[in-house]
Amino acid sequence: MKPLTDVRIVEMAGLGPVPFASMWFADMGADVVRIDRKSGGTELAGVEPAFIRRGRRSIELDLKHPDGAEAASDLIASADAVLEGFRPGVMERLGLGPEPCRQRSPNLVYGRMTGWGQTGPWASTAGHDIDYLALSGLLHAIGPADRPVPPLNLVADYGGGAMMLIAGVLAGLMAARMGRGGCVVDAAMVEGAAYLGSTPYALMGEGWWQAKRESNLLDGGAPYYRTYETADGEHMAVGAIEPQFYAALLAGLGLAAEDLPSQNSVADWPDLHERFAATFLTKSREEWSAVFDGTDACVAPVLSMAEAPLHPHNVARTAFVQHRGVGHPSPAPRFDDAVDPDPLPFVSSGEHTDEVLTELGYSSQRIARLRAEGAVR
Repeated sequence: MKPLTDVRIVEMAGLGPVPFASMWFADMGADVVRIDRKSGGTELAGVEPAFIRRGRRSIELDLKHPDGAEAASDLIASADAVLEGFRPGVMERLGLGPEPCRQRSPNLVYGRMTGWGQTGPWASTAGHDIDYLALSGLLHAIGPADRPVPPLNLVADYGGGAMMLIAGVLAGLMAARMGRGGCVVDAAMVEGAAYLGSTPYALMGEGWWQAKRESNLLDGGAPYYRTYETADGEHMAVGAIEPQFYAALLAGLGLAAEDLPSQNSVADWPDLHERFAATFLTKSREEWSAVFDGTDACVAPVLSMAEAPLHPHNVARTAFVQHRGVGHPSPAPRFDDAVDPDPLPFVSSGEHTDEVLTELGYSSQRIARLRAEGAVR
């Protein structure tokens, strides 16, 4: 039995952090029912990877049809939590906002995911991960000295968005089960991303972080915390911060500490970087991997996404799996009762409409009428 086996989540179909959070809840054993728009899911084709839809059931409803909205309300009333990622006010206009839903189900945890939050001057404006990351102050700190670089859509979209939504909903579910009633979770990607940046913000407040990229400990400024090109045009990642790890790094590189500037002499970092760079260029990535394999030098090869699933450590851990011929990461984290890492099947839009409505007590005649009226598909 997985950790969330007795939890039901309703997901309002969309893009970005809500589908990712819903996938995680399903991977952890929750019964996740996704409300897809009544259009065969074509509006998401080519934008949402199929495997993100894995593990839950799907029902297609026309939420602008009164009967479709009523069916959605009934489904939400049967759930422990609902996850939605629309702009503020959309769910209210559909009659599915927190107030009516919690009137029907006082213990409901209502998870709301937006970029800017439910309030504020920008609350109703559009945006994407890069915009939320920009306003958090963190995009300014990421990348080479000459320009900021977006770290894919990992920090604001999935880190500050999906993972903060998951944490908020789990906290709400715990409170509800302790008899404190339900709650509304207002998860904003800009705030979640900023929260993930607590360490650099704290270092800046204490005078240990410069507002200049490639000048700090964790942004590539430190010669012992950055990537280096190898003889074959690949790269090695170095993270030897602690003295004992730094000593192992020097040993692997064949360099003597007495011949180099002090590790934390910031003024000498450019010279130290040049020495390390020249040394790494003398061997291929494979050769350096062999040198540092099994050591505490905190050095690892920079693998492509095609290479990562083939690395011996990832293979041993079953960190990646194949499903329907598509490789993707295994569910995480794992638990001591050995949850099967294999992900659940992909779902098609509307695949479980009749099944879910029947569970809610709808008769076959009522389901047929809803279908004939265009309220469901």
